Amino acid sequence: MKLVVTRAQAVSGEIVIPSDKSLTHRSYLLGAIANGPSRIENPLRGEDCESTRHCLEQLGTRFEDDGTFVTVIPATEWSQPTEPLDCGNSGTTMRLLSGLLASRPRTVTMKGDASLSRRPMKRIAKPLNEMGAVVTGETPPLTIQGGQLHGITYHSEVASAQVKSCVLLAGLRAEGKTVLHEPTKSRDHTERMLTAMGASITVDGNAVAIEPSFDLKPFEMRVPGDISSAAFWLVAGALLAEQPLTLIGVNVNPTRTGILDVLNQVGATVVHRNPREENGEPVADLEITRDATKPFVIEGSLVPRLIDEIPVLAVLATQLNGETIIRDARELRVKETDRIGVVSAGLRAMGANVEATEDGFVIQGPTPLKGATIDASGDHRIGMAFAIAGLVADGHTVIENADSIQTSYPNFESHLRSIVKS
Repeated sequence: MKLVVTRAQAVSGEIVIPSDKSLTHRSYLLGAIANGPSRIENPLRGEDCESTRHCLEQLGTRFEDDGTFVTVIPATEWSQPTEPLDCGNSGTTMRLLSGLLASRPRTVTMKGDASLSRRPMKRIAKPLNEMGAVVTGETPPLTIQGGQLHGITYHSEVASAQVKSCVLLAGLRAEGKTVLHEPTKSRDHTERMLTAMGASITVDGNAVAIEPSFDLKPFEMRVPGDISSAAFWLVAGALLAEQPLTLIGVNVNPTRTGILDVLNQVGATVVHRNPREENGEPVADLEITRDATKPFVIEGSLVPRLIDEIPVLAVLATQLNGETIIRDARELRVKETDRIGVVSAGLRAMGANVEATEDGFVIQGPTPLKGATIDASGDHRIGMAFAIAGLVADGHTVIENADSIQTSYPNFESHLRSIVKS
């Protein structure tokens, strides 16, 4: 699939942001271990979340879906799957599900597509093995021999919500307390949801502790919009919105809103309208207008709060006055692609002044961009980031292999067309 984007004179209008991918994954996984059925409104229908659902179905969980609500009906005991669980492109599926499988007396193999098969799994295998499971495979396929676990105190080398969630989910059925320390705080959706379900969780700075919790309450929730999906329109608005561009129903959990801090750095105006809370998560409508001029710096504790937004923020940096520096983001090297390498090469092909470093970028701006052919390389965020670059580039920008966008944002192209004023 190809996506062709041409230069826009302006963007404006309103977009209802697609449901949060992270929360959809977690609602399916936690619904599968509750003590009764859970009801989820507005889950994301992207391919990654469907991978989580299909894996849980192979383990005996039932799903009733009427197109708006999904009811998750947990199995009394998890089944032994007869074939490997296919996680598709979804690292979240594999890493979080590993935590649940580790405490159950089953031997399960999980596999993924070519992109997922290159992603590092030692970061979850190490703590799970220390807890008493037997996990083999530094990259997928991953085989887990589960059983009785014991709690540990673990210091994660990376600030990763997937690693943290994996360990916490394993700790639910472990003997004794499980404590995880991370270098900086990562997104906290798992802690919020488990607390609401009755789990005993204590948060102390960058440390999270969980006690065994075998009786988790079912829940009802409406999944809010994903700020990682809103990020593409926030950048488009910062560059091109002469009239307000409004993004409806965005999750503004402070562990996820680093992009709003960056937009404040560059001088863009983002107004929160209709603030509210949905299932313990803060939600607002975001209204952005064009006024981005100043360069920015991303480093340290800000990185985990916007790691998925860095590719499109690199696009923004090419249009700002001066030198933008992004550092401490080595994690981008082991996403669906080497995002540092792919983003820097693509932006240079479009005429940008970009230097890739081991853990980020140095970008000089502003530079005029010209249309180019970009291979999304199986990475949804690469495809969408370069589509936004195409809005400010002369000529045509062609995104090859744009079907990868379906993993997280099935309506991306139609939403793009709806806001563009040529």
